[in-house]
Amino acid sequence: MKNFEKPGKWKRYILPTLLLAAACIGAVELWVCAYRAPEIYQAITAPVREAVQWAGDTGELAWDALRQRTDTAVAHGVSQVQGILRRLDEYFTQEPEALVPELDEELQLVDDTSVPPPPRSRANYSITTLAVRKGVKYLTGSNPELLYFNQTDAPWAQEPYGSDTIGHYGCGPVAMAMVVASLTDTDTDPVKMAEHCVEQGYWAKKHGSYWSIVPGVSEDFGLTCTSLPPEETDADTIIRCLSTGQLLVAMMGPGHFTNGGHFIILRGVTLDGSILVGDPASSDRSLTTWDLDLILDELSSNRNSGGPLWAISMY
Repeated sequence: MKNFEKPGKWKRYILPTLLLAAACIGAVELWVCAYRAPEIYQAITAPVREAVQWAGDTGELAWDALRQRTDTAVAHGVSQVQGILRRLDEYFTQEPEALVPELDEELQLVDDTSVPPPPRSRANYSITTLAVRKGVKYLTGSNPELLYFNQTDAPWAQEPYGSDTIGHYGCGPVAMAMVVASLTDTDTDPVKMAEHCVEQGYWAKKHGSYWSIVPGVSEDFGLTCTSLPPEETDADTIIRCLSTGQLLVAMMGPGHFTNGGHFIILRGVTLDGSILVGDPASSDRSLTTWDLDLILDELSSNRNSGGPLWAISMY
């Protein structure tokens, strides 16, 4: 009673009390009406039901729109995360390779442009031929005979050389596979040699091979590699090397073997002083005899890793 002693204090409760009473009376009347006069009840409550239905429909549409936006955002986020993870995977699992090569580095240059045909037709089979023994190809007419691989042959043409293919960029490992297989008892082929060269850092992405592949692979397989500088090497030296069972690896420049750079093998000499070669990209050129002067003229003009001419032997 103490609170009502102040004048006007009780008046604040009149309006809420009246409203509550009216709500209760209205609720009871509606309840009675729903049973006694359903038609009147439906008419009275129709606006309320419509308002509730509208609110529900609007809410469902809003929820669908929100869900679509959420799904789109999640999909976009997943795509972004996948892209980031893919780039990270490429970064941490990239092919082993040297940095982007400078122009003055010892690189084989490659090209797909045709070159002039050999100046002579194929040699007589009594001079050289491509023999097949137990599924293995040999170029005859030299001592030792050269176990022959062609980088464009189906078993390995599309096999990887780093991130490149042996068929387009693998003349270096294919030439060295021929040298190693012919001079040692090593069981190798273009695929195995390409893997070895990548592991040892001789592969140069989109440039074929570093010239260090020749002395490097020779050392890796216990062979002796000797540089033969063209300015200091005469025809007699080359013929003597070939006559004593050595193989010469030559880096050729533009001419009959390539428009860029290409490794070939000088494998023997005929009675008239012509040179037999092993070309890892052409059996036709491998079955042709060549003038030594033409080969010397078309050697690469670069000088790296003891090249462009190396003599390789077992001792």
